[in-house]
Amino acid sequence: MSDVTIYVSGVCGRITLNRPKAINALTLAMVTAIQTALLTWARDASIHFVLVDGSGDRGLCAGGDIRALYTASISGHLDESTAFFREEYRLNFLIARYPKPYLVVMDRLVMGGGIGISAHGSHRIVTERSELGMPETAIGFFPDIGGTYLLARAPEHFGTYLGLTGRRIGAADALRCRLADRFVASAHIPDLIEALERCASTDSLEPCLQAYSGQAPVGTPASQGEWIGRCFAHETVEDILTALRGESDPEAGVLVAELEAKSPTSLKVTLLALRRASLLPSLAACLQQEFHLAQALVQQHDFKEGVRAAIIDKDRNPRWQPPTLQQVTPEAIVRLLPATIEPSLDLSYPGLL
Repeated sequence: MSDVTIYVSGVCGRITLNRPKAINALTLAMVTAIQTALLTWARDASIHFVLVDGSGDRGLCAGGDIRALYTASISGHLDESTAFFREEYRLNFLIARYPKPYLVVMDRLVMGGGIGISAHGSHRIVTERSELGMPETAIGFFPDIGGTYLLARAPEHFGTYLGLTGRRIGAADALRCRLADRFVASAHIPDLIEALERCASTDSLEPCLQAYSGQAPVGTPASQGEWIGRCFAHETVEDILTALRGESDPEAGVLVAELEAKSPTSLKVTLLALRRASLLPSLAACLQQEFHLAQALVQQHDFKEGVRAAIIDKDRNPRWQPPTLQQVTPEAIVRLLPATIEPSLDLSYPGLL
């Protein structure tokens, strides 16, 4: 059985991620298959739009296959991780620039790479069961897959909050952060998919979606605090923590503890990447920065240790090096993310983009 089910239903190109036991985590083969299908359909006049969902009852996609990246890193086969990042980021860019409507059902868990194959699309549907997150700082990495572009453009520094803490959000906050644009109750998703597959053209899409759309439930209490924007507006992780410690809301204290458990190097490099992404002109430029940083971080101790503690040994006790923010020097961060990055990621699709 294929890890991606690809077929055509009327004028709709259908893609279903099909690794339910792994919450549809993306492998290089899956990324390549999706990319090939999208390129074929982009040039096929009989296909009017694309619809993406995930199999199983746990979520659309838990992200990239981190275990495979870990194995490549510790074995020294860095060409494998580089190939994965290259094709995944190219897919993210293709989705963002796709010439036809790209609809995705973001039901239940949508993490990391799952955000990459959904939040760059033209029609992003969330439900009351949706849980979106970018948890990379917990494994010594950073929010990639165009995540720096998306999070840097979220209002009121809410994207910085999400990128540093790795917290999950529901439908209302996903809409607020512009990671989604439509709410449909989960009970209506099967009927919506069936109706979309019966659409005769793109002209039918909006009326079909409107018929099933509704109001998202209220967001999480933490996301409603204006202090989030105030605290996460600071330019250093140390200043963010100081600001959080000065807040009276008990939730701010919880965030301090959560941040102090993350990789200090990842926190600092993530904040810098987000601040730079807010000044970069395009998704393409952000992906170039991410491609450089991903290749650097996957070789670092904290990535290997973070994945070991979270996924391999599952002891949840990573030993970061350096262990504190104060010990992460500016020179170390500049080595990982220099001020000038030479474009090395080919984002061209001749004859299409």
